[in-house]
Amino acid sequence: MPLRRTDFVSVIVRHRNDDNATQATIAAVAATDWPEELREIIVVSETETTTAFPGATTVLSSKDATSHPSNVGATKAKGLYVAFVEAGVLPLRDWISAALQVFHGGLQIGAVASKTLRSDDHVIDFSGGGLTWFGMGYNSATGSDQGRSRDVLFATRAAMFVRAAAFKEVGGFDARLASAYDDVDLGWRMNLYGHRVRFAPLSAAEVTGGAAAHATRREILERNALIALFKNLEEHNLGKFLAGALGLAVRRTVAASGIAVVEDDSPSALSHEVPAQTLSPILGADAFVRSIDELTPSRTRIQERRLVRDEALFSLFGDTSRSLDADPSIHPVADALANSLRIVTAQGRIRVLVVTSDLIGPKMAGPAIRAWNMSEQLAYRNDVRLVTSTKPGRASTRFEVVYAGDDHAMQEHEEWADVIVIQGYVLHQYRCLAQTEKILVADIYDPLHLEQLEQARQARFEDWNSHVINAADVLNGQIGRADYLLCASDKQRDFWLGQLAAVGRVNAMTYEADNALRELIDVAPFGLDPVVPAQERHAIKGAIPGIGPDDKVLLWGGGIYDWFDTDTLLRAMAKVTKTHPNARLFFLGVAHPNPGVPMMKAQARTFELADSLGLTDRVVFFNREWVAFDDRHNYLLDADAGVSTHYEHIETAFSFRTRILDYLWAGLPMVTTAGDGFADLIQGSPLGVTVPERDVDALAAGIIKVLYDVEFRAEATEKIADVRQDFAWSRALAPLTAFCAAPRSAPDRIVSTHGRVLRMPDPAAEAIRSRHHGLGKYGRLSLLYLRREGVLGFVKRARFRLGV
Repeated sequence: MPLRRTDFVSVIVRHRNDDNATQATIAAVAATDWPEELREIIVVSETETTTAFPGATTVLSSKDATSHPSNVGATKAKGLYVAFVEAGVLPLRDWISAALQVFHGGLQIGAVASKTLRSDDHVIDFSGGGLTWFGMGYNSATGSDQGRSRDVLFATRAAMFVRAAAFKEVGGFDARLASAYDDVDLGWRMNLYGHRVRFAPLSAAEVTGGAAAHATRREILERNALIALFKNLEEHNLGKFLAGALGLAVRRTVAASGIAVVEDDSPSALSHEVPAQTLSPILGADAFVRSIDELTPSRTRIQERRLVRDEALFSLFGDTSRSLDADPSIHPVADALANSLRIVTAQGRIRVLVVTSDLIGPKMAGPAIRAWNMSEQLAYRNDVRLVTSTKPGRASTRFEVVYAGDDHAMQEHEEWADVIVIQGYVLHQYRCLAQTEKILVADIYDPLHLEQLEQARQARFEDWNSHVINAADVLNGQIGRADYLLCASDKQRDFWLGQLAAVGRVNAMTYEADNALRELIDVAPFGLDPVVPAQERHAIKGAIPGIGPDDKVLLWGGGIYDWFDTDTLLRAMAKVTKTHPNARLFFLGVAHPNPGVPMMKAQARTFELADSLGLTDRVVFFNREWVAFDDRHNYLLDADAGVSTHYEHIETAFSFRTRILDYLWAGLPMVTTAGDGFADLIQGSPLGVTVPERDVDALAAGIIKVLYDVEFRAEATEKIADVRQDFAWSRALAPLTAFCAAPRSAPDRIVSTHGRVLRMPDPAAEAIRSRHHGLGKYGRLSLLYLRREGVLGFVKRARFRLGV
């Protein structure tokens, strides 16, 4: 595996009281194939030892009961990856390199579970963690699973790895569980926060007798299992699971005590003297109950920050009905409790179809990038197909990418899916999707009708109006039909709630289910990869004739569309270069990657104005092609700042400028026009400068500030690093992944309560239908739609009605 400078690993060895066991573990770590300069070994001693272990740094664990020994070691760690290993566990040669190979498979992998083997006979000790419904963890893998890399619920504390940032985010180990199930709880929280835990069979370690000699009292196991359930289960599951687990603790206590259970009130059944050790289950339950007040803040924090629903993780629990009790009389009681309380943990993988009409290939625009990342995020927990109406030029190892050129081709995919995610005009393209009874998610992050107010305004008035009405009709069809909708910002959501109300979707049924209506429409902004690849080459400075290595480059990071104000930008650049002659403006991409999208008039106007001002290829430079998706970081990292300028109108007010996310991704300070969805964030942090629309002087001053003010640039860059994590794709799309974990029909679309979807009334059409009949009615309706939508819109409507 090629080594990276950032692949520094901190190995935390948990020392208890056996110096020889600890020294053996240190020697085994040192003997792995991982370079010494890329690792450190930290021993956390739980005794007040003064032993100095050669090759390691020793720190003392706090005696404070709220401090977990492994957390103490992690605070001293310098690595991006932290390994935890118990004293007496002997890592094999590939232990570190095999684990990091798994981490390199994706940023969502927050922890790696090593395989452990008994040192005496090499029988597998741990190969993936499972969980019973009553909260007790166990080794879940059997047979071929023991050698298969896969997602698991947790890693064993004996030998495991975490990504340091993810470990910090979830709060590390819970010190209250330090004696048992701390690894179960950590892995469970990792998964809840959206970090995958991956079993790596090639990352192996041997467990010796010294490591296995730490027995835990039964009451501690009982208490800690209940604590893990209480903290991590969602509200709708907690009551059932906890009631069952407490009932089972009572039954185990009675069974272990030998008390004769009778049907009458005879006191003789209670006079039997009970040995103290048989009370372990009920003592553990009592300890849990007495700690409820202390545990509640932890539960609240976890539930507020979780990104994944319980149902998405049940497949990782394994056999939840598995009995860990030696007394066979307990088994049917456990099953009866689970059945009567309806504790259901079975969950197969949901099949999700993501459909886009945008081009999937090396060069992708915003809708395609969003559909691609939706597919990637969903593929961690679901079976996913990304279907496009244009022939794709890009493939994935995580999900299928397929082409459906017509309704017949789409039919197969519609039948396969459990959930269908749509964007753009695809409901109008595919009749089978418009008629589907599957659960439908509408991605309406792009207000198409507001976009058409600007994009089509150069057409003759009748056509302009037709484009706007057609787009509104497309969106009304989606929001009238969808079980769940996604938009890009809270401001957009307010706008869409109004449209949902007009269509009739804000009704007693949806309100009764969720009076905040988040279960109907939620915010899933455009996202970004939280890590930027290293720059491989200079794509602008010294590479574009006229732009030198030391010039200051202002980047326009996307297409030139009619709602953008490049006029003011070009005039501002002409002003800037009078005092700062090395300032350059580079337009990253002009030609849209989808050949079906025509060149807009704003492009031609921009070229003409740049020529007339004498800026072309001297101050202003145009990349006439669209930059490849996997190459764009080389351009972004070659720039010094980003820019986006627009006119102040309704499209601006509800837009979500995806190019701003590229600037955040690359850490570029930015200058933008005020008034859009990002303006408050940019100005408030600050991430850059916002200026009034059409103000050449203010824009010129803003450009100079973001390019040349060293102190301001440093402050903005630091703030960008903080904000960038909030827009990571895993967080941005958390509402979608959560919904697909437990998909459901909208309350007003369930046939038993509401037989049809409410549609927005069309007064003109309804008047014709009520006053006319026969051919006269259809003739007048045809004229109405022709006048509104033009010939093309009318033909599309007619073909849809006829099913051709």
